[in-house]
Amino acid sequence: ARAEAVADAGVQRAIFEVYRNDGSPDPWKRDGTRYEMLFDGTRVSVEIRDESAKIDINTASEQLLRGLIVSSGVPDDEASRLLDAILDWRDPDDLKRPNGAEEPDYKAAGLSYKPANGPFQAIEELQLVLGMRPEIYRRLAPSITVFSRSPGVNAQLATREVLLAIPGATTEVVDAYVARREAARAAGQPLPVFPQAAGVSGFTMVASIRSEARLDDGTVFAREAVAVLRPAPRRPVTFLAWRAPPAALAS
Repeated sequence: ARAEAVADAGVQRAIFEVYRNDGSPDPWKRDGTRYEMLFDGTRVSVEIRDESAKIDINTASEQLLRGLIVSSGVPDDEASRLLDAILDWRDPDDLKRPNGAEEPDYKAAGLSYKPANGPFQAIEELQLVLGMRPEIYRRLAPSITVFSRSPGVNAQLATREVLLAIPGATTEVVDAYVARREAARAAGQPLPVFPQAAGVSGFTMVASIRSEARLDDGTVFAREAVAVLRPAPRRPVTFLAWRAPPAALAS
């Protein structure tokens, strides 16, 4: 309970830092930088990352979604079935794709629900797609969103895992780019572009915040929140998600 309370405080600290306008020499950034602090004697690490750095499972291209699934370790045949099932879930019709799944397939699998035939309302909904195994979802979850509304990703802010999902991005290309990007960030220079990312850039009004509290006895609690960050807020911040990630996702 103490670790949870401290982790929640870390989220609120992140919101405060994002909106600071007192000329702080070290403003907190929305690029995944990890910030360490002490709260009531407890160590807390906080990261803020704009949702444009993630893959939107509602608007991402088929190639990007397939790249994400394959790069997470799913074999090609299974990746094809899972991709088509995801596309069948989010499209508005009842037409089954070659490797997909529509209502009869869910009934045949003994499931009591059918595809939404509409946009995913939360990333957790992806777990309902026929063929989505828990271990696959756990690997995908940190890289996906339903809030960016973009067909691509902002490579200047994306994690290595997201970059590896981009069509044409090999391990060597991604690692070389990440090294250049982080060197430029450390030097305070403009961040390089990633040509394979199709030029997606800029911030959205939505960012994810991860706060992890670690007590001296080894207890760890991580809080993940997704918040609307308006340029000039006239009311308290709106949280779109507030969750504790599965143990497998905690560091």
